Amino acid sequence: MHSWPCPFCNLMFPASQLERHANEHLEEEEIRRDMELAQHIAISPTSPPKTLKNPVENGMLFERSSEKTCERATSRSDGSNNCYGEMSIDEKVLRLVSFQIRSTFYRVEDDLMTLLRNCLESEQGNSTSILSGSVIHFQSIESEDVGWGCGWRNIQILSSHLLMQRPEARQVMFCGAGFVPDIPSLQRWLEIAWERDFDTVGSEHFNHKIYGSRNWIGTTECAALFRSFGLRARVVDFGPKEIKSQFISVSGSNPQKDSQGKRKADEAYGPIDKFLLRRESRDRDISQSGSSRHDLCNLADSTESDKCFTKDAIGRQVLVDWVWNYFSDNKFTKSGSQGVIVTDKAPLYFQHDGHSRTIVGIQVKHQLNGMHQYNLLILDPADKTAALERSLKGNVGWQKFIKRGVQTLKKPQYQLCHIDPGIAHSEELEQLKTLDSNFFEF
Repeated sequence: MHSWPCPFCNLMFPASQLERHANEHLEEEEIRRDMELAQHIAISPTSPPKTLKNPVENGMLFERSSEKTCERATSRSDGSNNCYGEMSIDEKVLRLVSFQIRSTFYRVEDDLMTLLRNCLESEQGNSTSILSGSVIHFQSIESEDVGWGCGWRNIQILSSHLLMQRPEARQVMFCGAGFVPDIPSLQRWLEIAWERDFDTVGSEHFNHKIYGSRNWIGTTECAALFRSFGLRARVVDFGPKEIKSQFISVSGSNPQKDSQGKRKADEAYGPIDKFLLRRESRDRDISQSGSSRHDLCNLADSTESDKCFTKDAIGRQVLVDWVWNYFSDNKFTKSGSQGVIVTDKAPLYFQHDGHSRTIVGIQVKHQLNGMHQYNLLILDPADKTAALERSLKGNVGWQKFIKRGVQTLKKPQYQLCHIDPGIAHSEELEQLKTLDSNFFEF
């Protein structure tokens, strides 16, 4: 029987045993690298870590982790270990790097944003659309997170874009894992961000614990999580002037707290972020007067009851104008033709009372009378990815999933999170630990 030298240690083995022996070397080396990297990240959080073995192939993420990884992670990171709370931050990072799990998702064969681009290009009329690059749509799952997980799903959608489109972000997010973690793993990462003093006020609101819970989260949790990796996540608030001081993310605001020091909301009806809610009359139908609907006012092809330009709709135009200016920023690379432009700008986390979604672009229609009609282009975790794919492939009915016009913005308050390019270090990273925002009045 012929023997062959091991390429790692030069020992001689029969051909039938050589592969198994060599694989043992690879497993040992991978574990050693992971341990070194996790320790490096935990001790020096201001320095971007080296990239772990990258599970991203040809720019696309794997849908599922292997059964072995899932079993290992389930047995070690399900919260059954009572010692977790007593670990140092370094030990928690080390554990999480080893046992975080890839989130599952429905794979769209031809890329969701490519399908959307094709549909926009096929539309009649004079219009201009600006889109973010590739994203993966993470839908809420009935058995896992329906009713409370939309914030986490939007973080996953944003993460998929950053991992595929920004190499510098892929190096630092989730310790260079290169994939989008599941919700429990994201909850652990948020707790570590809190332990590192990112958004201490938000941490107190949740009593410093979020793992394993079904608590609603919002824009500030999204920002704190991304900032803990050194990403420049910024928060923007939109609302009426009279309640500006109640937005917790606005510098100098004075939000109310209950007897336990938690942030209070007058009435929380859904996964609203932690600013105060006011169910004002403006949150009802824009008009009770029976005004007729006509085609010129149907900006978003929405199934909602739309009314013509009212004072509130004009006020909400402030938000739409901000989104247009964000995506049309000339400082960022753009490509495309036939009225559809792809930009390097990342999608936007979009929060309001009751729900959160992801804005992946914006469209403006140029009318013959010189007026401009805008549609936000939105992905909603509540929608089924397969249904979205079918509508886009068939170019039928996709507008009701994705397009939202000014007249659909009926909430009294909105909040966005955008992620600027680059990685923060040292003093800038310390500054990112305190959350504030830019406020725009309706």
